[in-house]
Amino acid sequence: MRTIHDVIQRVRAEYLEMPGLRLKAEQLQRLCGIERTMCEEALAELVSAKFLCVKPDGHYARLTEGHFPHPHAAKADLKTTKRSEAS
Repeated sequence: MRTIHDVIQRVRAEYLEMPGLRLKAEQLQRLCGIERTMCEEALAELVSAKFLCVKPDGHYARLTEGHFPHPHAAKADLKTTKRSEAS
């Protein structure tokens, strides 16, 4: 069973992968394989977070502005230090 957090992350991932994506809620439900209520909740959350907007024709599209945090890969510090040689 998926949580709302899982559904939000899945929807966000689809829009990040395809920035020009414009879908109605029903289309997104089919694409992601999620039920209607969960889809509507995820869309409402992403609109509230200013990640998505609703166009006048009912399509959801990604905004290019606003704060939309998503996981980032960890960065390793690859700096090396010199070892002092024993004499």
